[in-house]
Amino acid sequence: VSVSYFTSLSRDEEFESSASSVVPLFSITYFLAITISVMSCMRLDCVRNKVWVASFGAFSAGLAVLSSFGLLLFCGMPFAMTVASAPFLILGIGVDDMFIMTSCWQKTKVKDQVEERLAETYKEAAVSITITTLTDVLAFYIGLMTPFRSVQSFCMYTGTAVLFCYVYNITFFGAFLALNGRREQGNRHWLTCMVVPEKKDNPDGNVCCVGGAYDMQTGTEREMPADVFFKKYYGPFLTNTWTKVFIIILYGGYLAASIYGCLQIQEGIELKNLAVDTSYVVKYYDNERKYFSEYGPNVMIVIKDEKFQYWNSSARKGLDSCLQTFENLSMTSKVVSWLPFYMAYGELSNLPLNNENEFKKNLPGFLKASGFSQDVNFTNNSILASRMFIQTVNISRAIDEKNMQSALRETAEKCSAVDLLVYHFSFIYFDQYAVIVSNTIQNVVAATLAMLVISLLLIPNPLCSLWVTFAIGSVIVGVAGFMAFWDVNLDSISMINLVICIGFSVDFSAHISYAFVSSNEPSANKKAINALYSLGYPMIQAAVSTIAGVVVLAASPSYIFRTFFKIMFLVILFGLVHGITFIPVFLSLFGFCGQVHSSIEHENGIKEHSSIKNQSAFAYSNSGFIPQKELQMNSYAPRLPRMYILSSKVKNTDIPDQSHIFSTSVPWENYDPDCP
Repeated sequence: VSVSYFTSLSRDEEFESSASSVVPLFSITYFLAITISVMSCMRLDCVRNKVWVASFGAFSAGLAVLSSFGLLLFCGMPFAMTVASAPFLILGIGVDDMFIMTSCWQKTKVKDQVEERLAETYKEAAVSITITTLTDVLAFYIGLMTPFRSVQSFCMYTGTAVLFCYVYNITFFGAFLALNGRREQGNRHWLTCMVVPEKKDNPDGNVCCVGGAYDMQTGTEREMPADVFFKKYYGPFLTNTWTKVFIIILYGGYLAASIYGCLQIQEGIELKNLAVDTSYVVKYYDNERKYFSEYGPNVMIVIKDEKFQYWNSSARKGLDSCLQTFENLSMTSKVVSWLPFYMAYGELSNLPLNNENEFKKNLPGFLKASGFSQDVNFTNNSILASRMFIQTVNISRAIDEKNMQSALRETAEKCSAVDLLVYHFSFIYFDQYAVIVSNTIQNVVAATLAMLVISLLLIPNPLCSLWVTFAIGSVIVGVAGFMAFWDVNLDSISMINLVICIGFSVDFSAHISYAFVSSNEPSANKKAINALYSLGYPMIQAAVSTIAGVVVLAASPSYIFRTFFKIMFLVILFGLVHGITFIPVFLSLFGFCGQVHSSIEHENGIKEHSSIKNQSAFAYSNSGFIPQKELQMNSYAPRLPRMYILSSKVKNTDIPDQSHIFSTSVPWENYDPDCP
């Protein structure tokens, strides 16, 4: 005989125990994240190798988890089961920032002092990771507005951990980056810290014994092959006119599929999914669906009026009228109540139960003999409360559960004869159906507006800030749509992940948009290529490391953690595609047409920058300048936006004729070739 069993406490107990199922996976995740970080930061040069940098970057993320969790637990913040997935997420975020900072460090001049290299690194990376940190933290803290305690707990722990992650990255990790820089400055081996000869001094030396090579032309570390790929192949390919047309068509298809998926999404969670796959609760629900699929929850109707006169015939008629209304609902059958059985018992025994004293006198004996003793709270000769049960039918989907709960509650409220309450222990889960959509929309809209404000404050171009906000909305629509295709319903679990979606979708778009705005290239296409060259590979590193941080959850026996993996995978995939494909194309088409940043570098190292609209001007000092042809500037002089004044250290006698300074320049009327 096969027996399936279930109690009113089973679901809660199994739900709480499912958190322990992912604890063994965290060590695997940490190992994967460190391995991927180390492999992506390895160099064949024994001095420029970044193995320790990658390791301490992952260690910094681990410290953030310990610090934030320890602080909140010390403060008494409840630890919900959903928080168990937060360390996987924080590990990915911390490693992301590490990749950005390492990439910026590699583009500094290796012969500069460590202080100067670190300052240049923070100059390029600090704003970018500050934007993403602020957006992530705000996205999580906005999630505190939801009425779901599990979501509030997750958002509080994760938001605080992201904040600690940022602090550790700009302090602890930055300090280690400086120490590693001093090792490189002394041309010391990455493992032994022994001084090794440079490659130019010992060209035939073993790769393990010589190092410190760098690009002689730029003075920076040699380019990674992936950076070269983005600069010479992928960037020019993406900015090709026909490629842009194809990308726009591809985006249209993505958007259409996403919107269709959003229209197909289902609300609610299967209650068996709150337990792990091997739980006895899952077996019970499977057998219940198999053999009793036509029946829904057995809902109790509680009379909570202490002054209700059960012995009064007119009062009973009013109660019977209300119960008849319950039975007339399309999703209910008969009401099972102790009261009709008691009155029938009184008639058979010739007891005058219409009398209050007789009613109360004979009630305890009847309840004990009939088995209804659990249905009546008879204390101090008073009936404080009693309950009846009504069987629901034809409940097969989450929407049926939502409609059933609403209909029963409305019927109870309309009963004027007695104060009624309907309850089932599953109602606590059904309650989310009434608010899940409105709360999800509220959180997404509030977080998106917050992202827009932060982008406007920190990205020095309003149009690019709007593109960041557009990317957030686009990724959210895509994730929500493809959730439906992957059999993920809209519930409190997926709502947590949609909040995460906002933070992660802004990461990729904000990085690439800020790099685009900050670029000094003369055309929109070149700005896009330069942005991809600077951040394309770090974004791929970040995406791979984040997915590695959650991929082990795909093997979890808990539906909750598998759902977390599914949505995180969609978020990272769509966020990365937007960051390295859609956003660069859109920015090159609509972002910065006609604006050029020119830079004038003098002999004494002083640089002046100006923004010249619809014009191209390049001024050089006389050092190393060889005029090739003469261009008369008199006719263009009135249109010069400003006068360039060379440093006082440059003697007037060293300055050639003005017509020669611009001898290689194009005419002033030439527009940006990438603009229509």
